[in-house]
Amino acid sequence: MDIKAFFTSELDQHRAVLAATEGALEEPFRRLVEACLAAVRGGNAIAFFGNGGSAADAQHLATELTVRYKRDRTPIAALALTTDSSSLTAIGNDYGFDDLFARQVEALVRPSDVVIAISTSGNSENVIRGLAAARAKGAVGAGLTGRGGGRMVGMADPLLIVPSDDTARIQEMHITLGHMLCGALEEEISAS
Repeated sequence: MDIKAFFTSELDQHRAVLAATEGALEEPFRRLVEACLAAVRGGNAIAFFGNGGSAADAQHLATELTVRYKRDRTPIAALALTTDSSSLTAIGNDYGFDDLFARQVEALVRPSDVVIAISTSGNSENVIRGLAAARAKGAVGAGLTGRGGGRMVGMADPLLIVPSDDTARIQEMHITLGHMLCGALEEEISAS
């Protein structure tokens, strides 16, 4: 393997997806920030969920909001529905993995909260069911995805579809967009 060529190729791919993301997602990103701000200012919360690397992103982003992103400020109510091992295993055992997020949304999410589903494919059944449960509760069901959006199209709004089919590149953009969301919320909340 030519490490130099590999290194350059990976960064070139990242830059290409970054440029495509910048060109495609400004408007849905603005709407996501607005929805989250409305929730936070209204005393509501933001809930994140996803599988695998997306579960890690959910936990990461919720923590950035409840603790701090770049500066000290009032904490923002956020939670990751991917971190309670007792709930996850009980739901998986008693109801099945497909209801993992829906059951928690039904229990924890309130009307006017924002739910942010994260799925690189947009097709994970438990993510789709979690979004459906959020809608039924009167919450805003938003999403981060890639690969054309999959089944999340029509289920999540706003929906940020990273213009790529490569899981690694999609995940890189999800954490970038997530950090941008945290930064925008922090700026707005700090200014209030």
